[in-house]
Amino acid sequence: MASQAISQDIVTIILAVPLLIISLFLSNRGLMKGRLLLTGTLGYFFYTYTSYSFLSMYNKFFLVYVALMSMSFFTLTLMITSFDIDSIKSYFSDKIPRKFIGGFLLFMSFSVGLMWIGKIGTAFIKGGYPEGLEYYTTLPIQALDLGFVVPIATISGILLIKNKSLGYLLAPIMIIKEISMLTAITAMIIGQIYSGISMSVGEIIIFPCFNLIVIYCLYLVISNVKENNHMVRR
Repeated sequence: MASQAISQDIVTIILAVPLLIISLFLSNRGLMKGRLLLTGTLGYFFYTYTSYSFLSMYNKFFLVYVALMSMSFFTLTLMITSFDIDSIKSYFSDKIPRKFIGGFLLFMSFSVGLMWIGKIGTAFIKGGYPEGLEYYTTLPIQALDLGFVVPIATISGILLIKNKSLGYLLAPIMIIKEISMLTAITAMIIGQIYSGISMSVGEIIIFPCFNLIVIYCLYLVISNVKENNHMVRR
């Protein structure tokens, strides 16, 4: 958990905090790109500090984790409800590759779901405990992913492919979540290689490649946002 938390903190400092500041600035200027980025970034903070609040061993930052979890949740809720769902699709170019982006979201949700269900199912069949449970009483990350991330990513992918308005709002949120997750995994891989821990070639190649693809998906979403002749509801 410690190595994962360190990698996650590095991602938060280097990627999430600057993105939060930039998106807040753009959002305050009334730009849809800024509002979408801000909503996605808040989703990242909510997920991250929810996992910290329930997974990390108790320490002097516990109340900080809870405060960040609470603030990001309510701010995220306010941001989502501020969008006019019926008109959000009009902000996007018809050229946006909906099937590619939606398909990748479906692929990632299937992969994460299969990974966690396989891990838990194997332990269930053998009658033991899942690997990684260690001294924890349950699996908070798996619960969050299977209960929220996988269903939302699946729904957003399907809705985007079907050209439904809600898909245009949910997709950026899930894409930024996937970027944070894959960037953290990439950072962990680099840290383990630096520490001399052996890893398979597949792990070294696959996760960074997925990271690049999901970053490209975010670029496709943001680059296809049309700001002209729109009034943002504030």
